Amino acid sequence: MRQITLSRDTLHRGALILVNALHKAVWDRPETLTAVGNGVQLERQAAALLEELMREIGGWDSILPVSGWRSAEEQQAIWDSCLQENGPEYTRTYVAVPGHSEHQTGLAIDLGLRQEHIDFICPKFPDTGICGQFKERAADYGFILRYPAGGEALTGIGCEPWHFRYVGVPHARIMEENRQTLEEYIEYIKQFDSPLHPYCIRIGGRAVYVSFVPATSENTIVEVNEAAPYQISGNNVDGFVLTQWT
Repeated sequence: MRQITLSRDTLHRGALILVNALHKAVWDRPETLTAVGNGVQLERQAAALLEELMREIGGWDSILPVSGWRSAEEQQAIWDSCLQENGPEYTRTYVAVPGHSEHQTGLAIDLGLRQEHIDFICPKFPDTGICGQFKERAADYGFILRYPAGGEALTGIGCEPWHFRYVGVPHARIMEENRQTLEEYIEYIKQFDSPLHPYCIRIGGRAVYVSFVPATSENTIVEVNEAAPYQISGNNVDGFVLTQWT
């Protein structure tokens, strides 16, 4: 076993950071951004898996990336413009408060069906056809539908069939199987608070173990098995999620 020391700043980094009205995006520009589709930018790992999924289904022929990473200034401009054009109720339903937008993480993307006129705020992305195929395969590539119908009270955002968030594998699969929003998953995984008591799921014939490590006031120590691949993500709230493959 190896002990890894995580600084307090690390709490705000990783694929599982929760960004919503209560938890702001601490880092305005991810260190690794790359272009997808027509030049929209995403965090590198998220972009690679999105491209892989799109190749699998031939998605870019019919699907357009509408919005990916945004700076805090761009989010503010979108908020102000939407407020002026559509009013406060519509804006609060479909636009995150500046500083609290997932788009600032580089882990979120809005997708739209290619057509002559595309609504930047609410692009069309139905459950049928190529868009339906994307939704059916998304979790296998680490993406979740971030704002599902019925989850408005938890997410603070209206149903957005076009907004997808990269959380990674196996977390997207777990959330899909349990029908959880990211808010629910962040709380749910806390019960697996020891490497001796992890959540276990099988992906591609391999066992994957997920456990939670609470953050301490200074540095946090996480023990990992060096003999197997692992990932550690902050949750942007109060701890870290350790994912270990065997």
